Amino acid sequence: MDTNLAVRLWQQLWHGLRDEHTPVPQILWQGHDAFCSAYPVSELAAASIALAAQATAALTGNTAKLRLDVRLASRCFQHTFRPVNRPLPPAWDAFAGDYQTADGWIRLHTNAPHHRQAMERVLGKQPDRAALARVVAGWQKQTLEQAVVDAGGCAAEMRSLDAWRQHPQGKSVALEPLIAWQPQAESAPPAWSLPQARPLQNVRVLDLTRVIAGPVATRFLAGLGADVLRLDPPGWEEPALEEEMMQGKRCARLDLKSAAGRQRFERLLLQTDVLVHGYRADALEKLGYDSARLQQLAPGLIDVSLNAWGWSGPWRNRRGFDSLVQMACGIAEAGQRWRGSEAPHPLPVQALDHATGYLMAAAVLEGMRQRIARRTGVTARLSLARTAHLLTSHPYPAGNAATGLSPAQPHDESDTLELTRLGPGYRLKPPFWLPGTPLLWSRPGGPLGAAEPIWLTP
Repeated sequence: MDTNLAVRLWQQLWHGLRDEHTPVPQILWQGHDAFCSAYPVSELAAASIALAAQATAALTGNTAKLRLDVRLASRCFQHTFRPVNRPLPPAWDAFAGDYQTADGWIRLHTNAPHHRQAMERVLGKQPDRAALARVVAGWQKQTLEQAVVDAGGCAAEMRSLDAWRQHPQGKSVALEPLIAWQPQAESAPPAWSLPQARPLQNVRVLDLTRVIAGPVATRFLAGLGADVLRLDPPGWEEPALEEEMMQGKRCARLDLKSAAGRQRFERLLLQTDVLVHGYRADALEKLGYDSARLQQLAPGLIDVSLNAWGWSGPWRNRRGFDSLVQMACGIAEAGQRWRGSEAPHPLPVQALDHATGYLMAAAVLEGMRQRIARRTGVTARLSLARTAHLLTSHPYPAGNAATGLSPAQPHDESDTLELTRLGPGYRLKPPFWLPGTPLLWSRPGGPLGAAEPIWLTP
């Protein structure tokens, strides 16, 4: 690990969360293993998890010094759950991945059925990846990217960092803050007790997020004791992430496009403390739930949201995922040159997703602190592209890349066997130590739609 890079990232994250005049807390960094990459992925992992943990301490007034295990933080960006005697479910659809075009590379994201169908409307149904690759090879990358996007799908051509910085969306994102804060109207003081051992006990978090950043955020909040209720539309599934990301949450279904679903959603909002959502920039607005309406339904609401490509610029409403952002913003191309490979070489993990998830959790906790201090609601906006801008602004010095993580150790995981509906497994230990405030989850990761869309406490 490059300690200087970790400290610089930590300082920038802290100043994105708090104003520049707030002293930066000192962190005790432990361990030196780091991912082998062109960019400081392990340093970003450590700093982003530290931000969520330090925001917890600030909310409860815990003045203990935070300790952060860099190797465990890195492993958190891989998997936190290891099934026993069975493999992890596949992470990618058979056709998702990088393809060579006539003039470069493009990534197609087809994990969701409707995204795969959009790709097939442009490229046709193909029997296998090899057949699809032959079709893609006849396209120009920019033309194909736009065609798939216009069809309602997800794609990104591989751009260099310089090309992204000259792109209208890259220019817009570079001008955005890491966390865009917006205070809301004054409201009554909240009735949160904030016990140090379970800071978010009886705090209601309504979760409208999908893979992966938002679920990381709400998983962290659930570990602090929050009542997290995740809402998904009928038919939406994430089987590869059930055990990994649904830990500590109740998962229900609600159709926000139906009158009955909207009525139930608004009743839930009346008793909601925190809303975390990951829709595209205009999606909730089109449903009639802009920031003003959300605050009207839930005065004092802590409203934290994620967008893939940023909140300004021509791509603000474009569908996006971590792997696509890495392709578009220069990370995969920089990795290709760094590795000396023929194909794109992205980060070793979905680091933009995971890091942004911990930043979102920190924003929730800081928003709660601000509400107590100022008696106002708070809106915070983050994006994968802005996190990418932070990372690409801090490359490893030439010839100073990390050599890789050491093998997993038995003591990395909890001794307690976790039972899920799919079978037993072991959970990675939390990578930080904040005395008096452990991360504990009340239930294992479960299937989507298994719960009722209600709050458990009156």
